[in-house]
Amino acid sequence: MSSRTRLAALASVSALALAGLSGCGSEGQDPVSSDATPTQAADPSDGSDEPTDPGSESADTTTVPVYFVGDTPQGQRLFREFRKVEADNPAAEALALMTAGDALDPDYDTLYPSGSFTSVEIGADKITVGLPDESWTTAPDGMTDDQARMAAQQAVYTLQGIAQKRLPLAFTLDGAPADLFGLGGEVSNDPETDVRALVNVTAPEQGASVSGTFTASGASSSFEANTPWEIREGGADGKVVKKGFATAEGWMDKLYPWETDVDVSDLPAGDYTFVAMTDDPSEGEGGGPTVDTKSITIQ
Repeated sequence: MSSRTRLAALASVSALALAGLSGCGSEGQDPVSSDATPTQAADPSDGSDEPTDPGSESADTTTVPVYFVGDTPQGQRLFREFRKVEADNPAAEALALMTAGDALDPDYDTLYPSGSFTSVEIGADKITVGLPDESWTTAPDGMTDDQARMAAQQAVYTLQGIAQKRLPLAFTLDGAPADLFGLGGEVSNDPETDVRALVNVTAPEQGASVSGTFTASGASSSFEANTPWEIREGGADGKVVKKGFATAEGWMDKLYPWETDVDVSDLPAGDYTFVAMTDDPSEGEGGGPTVDTKSITIQ
């Protein structure tokens, strides 16, 4: 039995989790909260982790946010994908994708060792997650303190996005309280600008086919809210054939949504890469811009 199937079978997801998902498809922007500060990540209960377009949903599936890790000038950070999963155990399905590093974007990965969580329950005041065995109570060989913290944030942001509440995560082993990777006690969300990549593309998705004019969107915290974008021939290192910029709804204290129309009607059909990045007024002195890339096909 695969870890994904085992987790789905053992997971217990409360009615609150399903209620939090009932609004999926209404607003797919990243966390926006009028009272968010540099030391307080925004509350996702405004629909921030709900997809703009959930695609062809059915009674058996729903779309959830899943957080992976990728490289940035600030080190490993969280990148988000919206994924379609079975509706009966959405939190368990999301955790299975997350721990396995089963991302659509090949630039994303996971910090978790082999194995998977055994259960997840979203309650009124906390989210309880079952560890597979005692080995997960301490950091694996080679995992740094920063990586242990970032791994925990993968789970925190994924499950809080599904619950649409900033609930702490409590970990258990065989029903008794336990620590994840030796972090100690319950774990809650760190501020977005400390753990999320400073730019993240929501659309187009990896491998999307586009034509004419398509809408690109995502989230960023970029200098003066400016989020440059480029289309490059072939891979991410290809020739730049078109560029522009989007203006996010804010910057500095957290990630804000951005959206822009991209006209590719004058480009030949073929394979390209869409690249969004943070503005870099230092011209590389601070490590360069954060980028997120998506392979696309122009039809």
